[in-house]
Amino acid sequence: MRRHLLALAGLLALGCATPVTALAQDAALTPADQGWIDRIQDTLNGIHTLKARFQQTAPDGRTSEGTAWLDRPGRMRFQYDAPSPLLLTAANGQVVFQDRQLDQTTNIPLDKTPLGLLLRDHLTLSGDVHVTGFRHANGFLTVTVVRTASPGDGSLTLVFTDNPVSLRGWTVIDAQQRSTAVRLSDVATGGTFPDSLFQPAPEKG
Repeated sequence: MRRHLLALAGLLALGCATPVTALAQDAALTPADQGWIDRIQDTLNGIHTLKARFQQTAPDGRTSEGTAWLDRPGRMRFQYDAPSPLLLTAANGQVVFQDRQLDQTTNIPLDKTPLGLLLRDHLTLSGDVHVTGFRHANGFLTVTVVRTASPGDGSLTLVFTDNPVSLRGWTVIDAQQRSTAVRLSDVATGGTFPDSLFQPAPEKG
């Protein structure tokens, strides 16, 4: 059960956090910073499909690895390497998280998760998404966002290389200030994936 909860927290923390009253603070952005943020936004909107290896570091420091597929808008699959029985799929507005060993399933609306932001048909880093931090150093770009209406729920920090601008991972900090990092490698964009890839595993009979 602990394994299930830690992995779930890592990918879905903004959806599971306890609401906290807070006000989002504007990042102090220079014109150059805003230019990079515009490029990040354009890069994300230019991704229609993506496949990558991932390494996830949970709040307790434990790591797990697997393969991720994203198909915008609205579909994804995080398949953890064996012997882990964990599988996360998203389609039709729902995220389904399964522990196939324990035969447990958790369902969460996609728009209540941090990855739901990445899977929107068109992502805008303004409006209902608020930029609270930006950094450009050592060849990497990081931009931190919160939901404008509920910033106390937690934050999502996206990590990109700067040349070219390419998604390399994210860090989620939940309402209890627990941090979970996901790092991507072997990133490939483009191509098509079968619909079956985004369906949950069959339940045990």
